[in-house]
Amino acid sequence: MNNHEIDFKIYGDDMQFVEVELDPEETVIAEAGSLMMMEDGIKMETIFGDGASSSGLMGKLFSAGKRILTGESLFMTTFTNVDQGKRHVSFASPYPGKIIPMDLSELGGKIVCQKDAFLAAAKGVSVGVEFQRKIGAGFFGGEGFIMQKLEGDGMAFVHAGGTIHKKELAPGELLRVDTGCLVAMTKGVDYDIEFVKGIKTALFGGEGLFFATLRGPGTVWVQSLPFSRLASRVFAAMPVAGGSRDEGSIVRGVFDLFNGD
Repeated sequence: MNNHEIDFKIYGDDMQFVEVELDPEETVIAEAGSLMMMEDGIKMETIFGDGASSSGLMGKLFSAGKRILTGESLFMTTFTNVDQGKRHVSFASPYPGKIIPMDLSELGGKIVCQKDAFLAAAKGVSVGVEFQRKIGAGFFGGEGFIMQKLEGDGMAFVHAGGTIHKKELAPGELLRVDTGCLVAMTKGVDYDIEFVKGIKTALFGGEGLFFATLRGPGTVWVQSLPFSRLASRVFAAMPVAGGSRDEGSIVRGVFDLFNGD
């Protein structure tokens, strides 16, 4: 095993956090800003990239540069138990949803996930960039041409919105998913973007112009509430000058028009 073997426990239902138990000298890496709490005896350090890249300045700069492509910070944070006994550190999801524990040793050593899904992992897990092979996914996919890849043989934690559904795809089995609802997939899944057929459906269906096509074999994780969908609903409900965005705003506007307001 190249990765640190960590124990963990997930707390909560819709606003979850994961508590990682570290033996002496064990380390966990996490996205900057994901820390919830940590016990005394844990040393926190900010590093370039994921800490799993080759040694030397150029290796660290290359690892950090890959993270820029996925829209993440240049830096990650490591938490190391420098005490004699077991210590605990906890990480929280940034929005309502679930935390998915993934043992990479049981998933072929690699998963591909949306670029903001990674939360934390055992030291030794590499957080890199996955370029989709097909140009359609690059230009039109809701998750874009670039996704994250997590490689190694340790434990990683991925977060997603709403309810999470894990689906096993048989060889050749096809699944169509809203591009924003795709969370992660194992390396054997073939991924592409498909245009919604029918001009009326595309323009007025309310489901977007494109969806992801996933073909097995492999495992796929799907979320019921992408953060982008949640954010758009919150924005639509935000107050506007002179009123608010609610169900009666259009009727109120017509009323005000006829009353000279």
